[in-house]
Amino acid sequence: MVEATKFEGNLRNREVWKETKFVLRDGRLVASTDLNEVSVGSRLMASLIAASYLPALKSHASGRLLDLGCGKVPLFGVYKDLVREVTCVDWGNSLHETSHLDLEADLTKPIDLPGGSFETIILSDVLEHIPVPLELCREIARLLSPGGKLILSVPFYYPLHEAPYDFYRYTEFALRRFMEMSGMKVVQLEPLGGALEIISDILSKNIMRAPIVGRPIAMCLQAMSWWFVNSRLGKKLARKTSAQFPLGYFVVAER
Repeated sequence: MVEATKFEGNLRNREVWKETKFVLRDGRLVASTDLNEVSVGSRLMASLIAASYLPALKSHASGRLLDLGCGKVPLFGVYKDLVREVTCVDWGNSLHETSHLDLEADLTKPIDLPGGSFETIILSDVLEHIPVPLELCREIARLLSPGGKLILSVPFYYPLHEAPYDFYRYTEFALRRFMEMSGMKVVQLEPLGGALEIISDILSKNIMRAPIVGRPIAMCLQAMSWWFVNSRLGKKLARKTSAQFPLGYFVVAER
């Protein structure tokens, strides 16, 4: 593993970067409470994703990092001091701000970067938007240096989003197959949440549509669900149900 050095600030327009989807609070990475960044109905899912990325980045991020489909670069606050160089890539039609892009690229096509250039690649909630996912996985393997790590998350039991560019939902078996067929080895593959988290997510997103009372009820439901899923009983329920009813998946793979 490449030894981490202090990041020297090569993020484009770093001076205007700010926390967006995820925020660091008291050593924890959590979903933002800013409704412009994370809707009330998505706060539980975003918190589950955040809780997985923080330890994974601390354990695996190093050297040169490529943030694919980076959007507003919401994980920069975590990895900026773990790596020595950052390259941000997204496509020009992104629904998100693109002021931090180093390269504008269509991820459905070969990426104009040299092979073996990166020790770390992040693909956060992007793979479901790629029409031929195996091709992107193979391109990621090409871009990774030997021993380099891919860190990715995908939704599973989750509503359509960013239509019409929402193509797939993947089982853990599909994700393992993509990694293996791309020449990568799965280091970690874990479900995000279980049956309760799915129920809470669906109820929250739909009850928000009720006038006046919808949003407050959804906020309470999400807060109560987050408290419960972090309790001993909640964790036990997630372990028993997540294999068949995952809200999403989190993966670390190595080239």
